[in-house]
Amino acid sequence: MISRAMTSTTFDIPGYRVVKGLGIVRGIVVRSRSVFGSIGASLQTLVGGDITLFTDLCENTREDAFERMLAHAGELGAQGVIGVRYDATEVMQGVTEVLCYGTAVQLSPQ
Repeated sequence: MISRAMTSTTFDIPGYRVVKGLGIVRGIVVRSRSVFGSIGASLQTLVGGDITLFTDLCENTREDAFERMLAHAGELGAQGVIGVRYDATEVMQGVTEVLCYGTAVQLSPQ
């Protein structure tokens, strides 16, 4: 498994040089809100502030997509992932795809 320290939103990893690009890697998660979660979140909107049910759902979904991206990179023999990004698309009402992607690389210490 690739260490989180070996990922970056930039196109380098400090202290390392990229010796080989292995291509794009991605992690995709499609999630829906539960009826109970939607009702709970609706109640939270009445008092205002952070809608923690949705915040937790979003955070967990992004985390899962990130972990799947790392697994995909590991399958290619990568030591790191650079240019990491997230994207989200509503597939249908209440169902969202979260994509985490980047470029898998092999690295060498500088």
